[in-house]
Amino acid sequence: MTLRDQLLELQEPKYMKFTAALMPGVENVLGIRLPVLRKIARQIAAGDWRTYLAEAEDFYFEERMLQGLVIGCARCTPAEKLEHVARFVPKINNWAVCDCFCWRLKAAERQPMWEFIQPYFRSEAEYDVRFAVVTGLGNFVDGEHLEALLQLLDSVRHEAYYARMAVAWAVSVCYIKFPQRTHEWLGSCSLDDWTFNKSLQKIVESLRVSDTDKQAIRAMKRRKQATSRAAVNPRPGTETAGQAEKRPGQAPKQPTDGKTAARRRRPAKRPHLPGKTAAPAAGRKTGRAAQICKIMLPLCKKFQNEPLCANW
Repeated sequence: MTLRDQLLELQEPKYMKFTAALMPGVENVLGIRLPVLRKIARQIAAGDWRTYLAEAEDFYFEERMLQGLVIGCARCTPAEKLEHVARFVPKINNWAVCDCFCWRLKAAERQPMWEFIQPYFRSEAEYDVRFAVVTGLGNFVDGEHLEALLQLLDSVRHEAYYARMAVAWAVSVCYIKFPQRTHEWLGSCSLDDWTFNKSLQKIVESLRVSDTDKQAIRAMKRRKQATSRAAVNPRPGTETAGQAEKRPGQAPKQPTDGKTAARRRRPAKRPHLPGKTAAPAAGRKTGRAAQICKIMLPLCKKFQNEPLCANW
């Protein structure tokens, strides 16, 4: 039985639909759970994994994922492993393969990998950038590399969604581990507004950030300078005489005296029809509205102090 035959037997149609929905645009998904793929990767890494990597196919999503997992499990020198990494990174075409490929480095792999990922932060390929950022946030958010990592994150100028989301994710991890220094960096960084605000959102969503810190982070949000809609596109009747003259196909309004203007603004009185009762006093509910209020008010009082889901 070939490896592909083995993968085809392990596919789950329901899980395939779930996985495919998380990765828009990714085709040929079998639907094999990640723990199963990790087990297969360990088995391959225990054997002739070099031959496997040389002959591996990547038609299916899981085949591509499996190659990355095998590289992470393979036992070899850091230099040889980085050669396989360099050949695999161009194959990454979605966030799932990228994030699962970025493994926790061993002590001997840390410095070579740190030097290896530097150019990828400035790559023009979306998943090259994400590979560097995710590897950085998983292995180099420490006192030794923090300053350099923040500078590298600040240098990312890629406009693709998954590259910028990775930067926001990395900034939030930096804040969780080094809140004071990252807060200072946020005050002077040159991230684009979208990535900056998304970084703040990721920090606020974390359960490891205090409410006081979350309030301070919310206050840092960059807001666009909103132009008054009335000034740009005033409602007819509220523009100046000069603006009215510019309206095509319509003559400017003629000035009127005060009584005429007041009469135009005053709403007409509706005649009282025989057999009709007067409208209820303001604030009172009648009919179906009163029934809904009678049902909902006790529920609102009951649950008004219930906390929302922290993970939402």
